[in-house]
Amino acid sequence: MGVANRLDLTLRLVQGSGRMAVSELAQRLGVSEMTVRRDLDTLEHQGLVRRVHGGAVAVRPREEAGGFATREHWQAATKDRLGAALAALVEPGSRVLLDAGTTTVHVAGHLATRAPLTVAVLSLQAAQRLADRPGIDLLVIGGRSRPGEHSLVGPLALRTLESLTFDCFVMSIGGVHAEQGWTEFSLDDAAVKQAGLAQSARTVAVADATKLGVRAFSRVGPLDAVRTFVTDTAARDPATHPSGPPTLAALREAGVETLLA
Repeated sequence: MGVANRLDLTLRLVQGSGRMAVSELAQRLGVSEMTVRRDLDTLEHQGLVRRVHGGAVAVRPREEAGGFATREHWQAATKDRLGAALAALVEPGSRVLLDAGTTTVHVAGHLATRAPLTVAVLSLQAAQRLADRPGIDLLVIGGRSRPGEHSLVGPLALRTLESLTFDCFVMSIGGVHAEQGWTEFSLDDAAVKQAGLAQSARTVAVADATKLGVRAFSRVGPLDAVRTFVTDTAARDPATHPSGPPTLAALREAGVETLLA
């Protein structure tokens, strides 16, 4: 896992729970406690967390830090490759629910090649990518735009989703864990994903390899809630992603098709 991505995950874990111990962060991220302490020092220097005995606490709301703009350029080439691979799984003529996230924005960029499609989006960034694209019937799900992320959440978004059905839900995810399943850092985002799962005939999840083995704050669902998982080839390398191979094995055991791009 690259340093930038590890810092992002560390920050989101601390801000998701408010306070986390070094030992728990090390376990969740699959790194040494020394690495965690060094990363927390870096985040404290940036004013994003405050070090306390044995761990760290968040010093500003998650919505104001470590948001979409911070992450959108990290591993951009990898995420674009994942976006192209996932878009190829979408059948023309489908009704698609597209989740919020930096990777799903890349999916949006490739969906035009699968037109005609009806695409309902859960983020303002994806809406911008798909607006006025030939063959794309764009629906922007209502709701509250989360500051920093611009994902659409809250009661209005949930009520809208409950009134619709989809052929395919393209779901981004904060973490996927062999025992905890699919997890998210935000309670609001997790609730929207649960609604998307319930209203869709099938779900295809997408995430880069840094998300494998991560247990985020809020559980979205068990592994078998998803039919297909798209990630990058680094997930099978135990040297760079120790949690990757066992998580992939757990997914396959749960009946989830895994596609490495």
